[in-house]
Amino acid sequence: MNPQSVLTVGQEALMLLLMVSSPILGAVLVVGLLISLFQAVTQINEATLSFVPKLIAAVVVLTVAGPWMLTTMVEYIRRTISNIPAWVN
Repeated sequence: MNPQSVLTVGQEALMLLLMVSSPILGAVLVVGLLISLFQAVTQINEATLSFVPKLIAAVVVLTVAGPWMLTTMVEYIRRTISNIPAWVN
């Protein structure tokens, strides 16, 4: 396995990581921004007020996008494991 192959596999893994984690991170970011705006407008400074909606948003997104995330990761792992013999030679 040459250095270029290692870099390609690493780049693929990082892109997969970004692609799989972006739905949850995006949803939590949007909910956090909305809650922060609500807290700024109403001047309510309660820490748990931001935690619970973020948790609910993460669970909802994981429920909806979870099968896609799992399928994407399993396909990558299968592809990586099946390429091991080619990399050894």
